[in-house]
Amino acid sequence: MLLFVGLGNPGPKYSQNRHNVGFMALDEIARRHGFPAARNRFQSTLSEGRIAGQRVLLQKPETFMNESGQAVGAALRFFKLPVSAVTVFYDDLDLKPGKVKVKTGGGAGGHNGLRSLDAHIGNGYQRVRIGIGHPGDKYAVMNYVLQDFAKAERDGWLADLLPALADEAATLIAGDSGRVMSRLAHAVFPPPPKAATPPAEETAADAAEPAAAADAVQVVLGLRGEVVVDDQGHLLHVNAARKKVGGDEHARAPRAELPHDNIPRVLIHVAVRGANNVVALAHLVREP
Repeated sequence: MLLFVGLGNPGPKYSQNRHNVGFMALDEIARRHGFPAARNRFQSTLSEGRIAGQRVLLQKPETFMNESGQAVGAALRFFKLPVSAVTVFYDDLDLKPGKVKVKTGGGAGGHNGLRSLDAHIGNGYQRVRIGIGHPGDKYAVMNYVLQDFAKAERDGWLADLLPALADEAATLIAGDSGRVMSRLAHAVFPPPPKAATPPAEETAADAAEPAAAADAVQVVLGLRGEVVVDDQGHLLHVNAARKKVGGDEHARAPRAELPHDNIPRVLIHVAVRGANNVVALAHLVREP
């Protein structure tokens, strides 16, 4: 059994505070993984379900932030769980909004909820630090964390992060914290799309190439009929009268170069069809 703990303050007055992002994370995990309605136990709300086949308890202490350790300690003792079975989700002033770090152990970093946990259960639990940013002035911290998230935050990074974090719960349980952090970073801060390569502009020489190729076919074969090429200068077909080349209906016409120096060399096989059969072949060579 594992114990997921969200830190926050109880009641509607605090529900949208930055300090309650740990509660928000647990609510989203419960919703996305189909946990039943929570019950009141151990001075907290507690819900039990399964994630990736693992039995998981979701606990939100209702002792207020500064006494969170009391509720978590009571649950650990009742279920006889080690501190290593605990994962705590909480707000972190030292990370930019939307950034998430996962680690095990460490200090409280000035967070009163962690300080209480450390006092009651020790510090060997896993932490999911959810960045909320810093107001820039240490004297403004208290008001900042107890303010509601701005609408831009709720509709922006918070709306991206919470579902993604809930989806990564199984990966978190599997112990792959590196993958969790990478995927969450991609969900909240996706890389910019690669710019499309603009099509190359057609030069005057490019535009003249098909016509030059058609002229060259007529020159080589001595034709007076119509020579049709595509916009890349590739031969499509030749409408011409039946003609012998060098006295042989299947002879090969002499090799010839195109009349324009700026035309690339490519090998083109030309089949000139008469009324009933092929009467001439030619090889055109264009300079690269």
